[in-house]
Amino acid sequence: MSKHEAYMSRCLALAAMGTPTASPNPLVGCVIVDQNESIIGEGFHHTAGMPHAEVNSITAVSNKSALANATLYVNLEPCSHFGKTPPCADLIIASKIPRIVVCNVDPYEAVAGKGIQKLRDAGVEVTVGILEEEGKRLNRRFFHSVIHKKPYVTLKWARSKDGFMDIQRLNNEKGSFAISGPSARRLVHQWRTEEDAILVGHNTVIIDDPELTARFYAGKNPVRVIIDPKGELDTSYKIFRNDAQVIVISDIKNEAAAKANPHRVFLDLTRDSVGEILDYLHQQNIRSLLVEGGRFTLQQFIISEYWNEVRIFTASKHLLSGMPSPDLGIAPSSTTTINEDILDIYYNTL
Repeated sequence: MSKHEAYMSRCLALAAMGTPTASPNPLVGCVIVDQNESIIGEGFHHTAGMPHAEVNSITAVSNKSALANATLYVNLEPCSHFGKTPPCADLIIASKIPRIVVCNVDPYEAVAGKGIQKLRDAGVEVTVGILEEEGKRLNRRFFHSVIHKKPYVTLKWARSKDGFMDIQRLNNEKGSFAISGPSARRLVHQWRTEEDAILVGHNTVIIDDPELTARFYAGKNPVRVIIDPKGELDTSYKIFRNDAQVIVISDIKNEAAAKANPHRVFLDLTRDSVGEILDYLHQQNIRSLLVEGGRFTLQQFIISEYWNEVRIFTASKHLLSGMPSPDLGIAPSSTTTINEDILDIYYNTL
């Protein structure tokens, strides 16, 4: 590994520390190295609206005179426009830092190469493309959202060893049934903190009465999204407690449904229902979405190919009968073991 790669790897590790709170902004880490190849300042972007990684790393440098011979490493192109904070490119230029090493060009239209050009026009030496693929992987949610104008979608479910995702329910039997083990469930709660929103269909709410929070892992709760086409849900279910924002998406607009549930949003779901939902969520600044069920809802995303990742837990238990798990028909990209469960991850190249 070259020195550029080593320092950029540190930037990526710092950037990842902003995962629970940086969205809708990208994950950005920054390292400043002096002429003796020693790190003299580093930082990452914590929260949207707060100082960017470059500001935090420059602030952390105790001897500001060392900046005149330093190299700044950052995993995403410094911004060149006024948003909620001033342009980072201007601060770098004002700090007289002579060299910048960048992992990825920012695809966001207000930046998109303008920050790099501003730095070069000011005489700063800029190197671009160090650990480029690793950077895109880290910020895949941000990149996908900016480029495709839709949230990055991850589908998740658990299935028994014989391929069922739920028990056979007779006589309108209700209540959740855990297929995966405690370690897998804790991991799912961690995943919830990493996404902007979580989505289920109305049948999952009626049958399981889930909370859809991250109560088993420290972090923020995602926005909870429910597809309720006919307006069947009132606010008596657990999902409507004040743990996080709730959005209920319906197709039939009527006063009774709106009165029964003030969280309701009405969209035309008659043509491309999944696409309409994703377009709406993008307009709400939701960059990423975790879809947890049920089977019909998951199948709609699979059929429409509106998914980026699928994460499937396979338990050691057999159910013998029940609701069959969806079948992607492709091999997983990776397989790991989470105690008693097997986790397969699939990626969809859009």
